[in-house]
Amino acid sequence: MSDIHLDSAVLAALQDVMEDEYPVLLDTYLADSEERLRLLHQTLREADARGLRLAAHSFKGSCSNMGAPILAGLCRQLEEVGRREALVEAAALIEQIDREFAIVRILFKAERQRYRR
Repeated sequence: MSDIHLDSAVLAALQDVMEDEYPVLLDTYLADSEERLRLLHQTLREADARGLRLAAHSFKGSCSNMGAPILAGLCRQLEEVGRREALVEAAALIEQIDREFAIVRILFKAERQRYRR
């Protein structure tokens, strides 16, 4: 697993805390993240700077909690774009978020495979 995209120390701590529920946490994060990405795209289409800021803030928190620092950083940047209502900058950032999440999704699915019974 790449420490660049996922922080293995955070994942180890989550495993310790969640124990048998760790796979459920991974599944929940992946499903939740798909919805958060959909919301980012929707708020951009609707030119809703406030909604974009709130969606990016929420996604940033979950990415940070799950040990996805690059993704959290991109969401932080997008949150700031929403705060400044600089929506022209948002599309490129959302594309970067999409690409980074594609990597993170693969890594989390690989992590999840370790817990298949």
